[in-house]
Amino acid sequence: MSSPTTSQRYLSTRGGSYGFSFEETVLKGLAADQGLFLPEDVPSLPSNWQHDWSHMSFSELAFQIFSLYIAPSEIEPVALRDIIDRSYSRFRVSSVTPTVTLDNARKIHLLELYHGETFAFKDIALQFLGNLFEFFLVKRNEGKSGKDREHLTVVCATSGDTGSASIYGLRGKKDVSVFVMYPTGKVSPIQEAQMTTVHCLSVDGTFDDCQAFVKDLFNDDLINSSQRLAAVNSINFARILAQITYYFASYFSLIRSGTYSPSTDQIRFVVPTGNFGDILAGYFAKRMGLPVMKLVIACNENDILHRFLQTGTYEKKPVHGAAAAGGLGEDGAAASPEGVKETLSPSMDILVSSNFERLLWFVAHDVYGSKAHSAQERREIAGRNVKEWQTQLKTNGGFSVEKTVLDAVCADFSAERVSDAETIATIRDVYRWPEGYILDPHSAIAVTAALRSTEGAHQVALATAHPAKFAKAVEMALVDEKRFRFKDILPKQFVGMEKRPRRLRFVRRNEGLEGLRTLIVDEVEKEKAKR
Repeated sequence: MSSPTTSQRYLSTRGGSYGFSFEETVLKGLAADQGLFLPEDVPSLPSNWQHDWSHMSFSELAFQIFSLYIAPSEIEPVALRDIIDRSYSRFRVSSVTPTVTLDNARKIHLLELYHGETFAFKDIALQFLGNLFEFFLVKRNEGKSGKDREHLTVVCATSGDTGSASIYGLRGKKDVSVFVMYPTGKVSPIQEAQMTTVHCLSVDGTFDDCQAFVKDLFNDDLINSSQRLAAVNSINFARILAQITYYFASYFSLIRSGTYSPSTDQIRFVVPTGNFGDILAGYFAKRMGLPVMKLVIACNENDILHRFLQTGTYEKKPVHGAAAAGGLGEDGAAASPEGVKETLSPSMDILVSSNFERLLWFVAHDVYGSKAHSAQERREIAGRNVKEWQTQLKTNGGFSVEKTVLDAVCADFSAERVSDAETIATIRDVYRWPEGYILDPHSAIAVTAALRSTEGAHQVALATAHPAKFAKAVEMALVDEKRFRFKDILPKQFVGMEKRPRRLRFVRRNEGLEGLRTLIVDEVEKEKAKR
């Protein structure tokens, strides 16, 4: 077989690691220098892609895209097709991620990403990632038994949907232990109830605290000496890769519907954004060659990305006390204020967007590396800049970039900030449209941002969760709508779920990394002893 291409070899955003295989990237999750993995180059689309891909199924599109990033010497085409087919066989609609039109006159469309087993967009990536883990473990453990078998210890931070989606994606996988950390009181009852079959660790802090624990574990020599840690958060590049597909699927769906013509129309994707992974997948699609006019970052009141695009300064600006209050406890928002603004869209209540580091690498590569003498020098320049920015973020709580860098970001992105009041108003208003569509609060943020556009382009807002996952916010918005009955949209899978017994352990931040390490190692050894 031919050698891997540059889009099938991986590096760290911080410049300390190069030449990794896709398998190493997936199983490591985080680079040794704490950077995030990226392909050395983003592949270009084949010259005839618009014709050849136009009527492909979701799974076939995924195969074409994934093949550009995964060398056949690592996963043979037959095996890759099997992984993809199994990943999307449980979705409730055959198209996996359908695009529907909300308003023809205003050119507002909705890309529905909640038709997987946990009714959230993260199913699309985590079903694939779970099957990747299984494929690589089976290959590595062939002919091995007992202590010689490799065992994955998956650690995950979640603001709600990643935890449940990872559990469903890894369910029944041999030689895998799963630990899900989430901020106490800051996930909805449905989300918490879906996380009952693995080690659930309820942390007395924020999502950012949980995410910091994950990164600390990956950089802890003690736990890495006894455990093979694996990441399912969007720091794992396979998550980003899997999400690229639905941007292409939506593009072709609109063309087939007759509502959009690529020769005369323009398209913008509007993405409710917390950790920047979902919209980063759109950036990959655009950089590959998908004709996207703009990617719109739709923020809630935790608006670090919106502020960056306005000022060029990326800083946490944590809020505390009364300034942090908001949201609904019933949907997982109300809890002790620990540095984030609590909103009706709790899955986006994040101070720092981890995946933004990956975008910064590309921008530094293009802006500062333009005069480099070689491709490798250009990559090294990008890595040095990202490392410096991330050091400033950790040390000073933020950093600023030059105008040329900000201009490069704004060439592909714009940003909108949406308040809780606007979120509620959009849920109500869209319900009153002829289709009577019911949005969850995160999807409503995307639609609100889309409605602000005056550019005449088609707006595709990403619907990231089923409204039943955030029942109280939806009921608040539609309380005066006489024809609305929540039970009419409640999936049968959710009936009685809130009454299920919880299996969780409370983790205190003051116990630190040492306490968490001890807990994980002890529980993994117990699991191994049972097998």
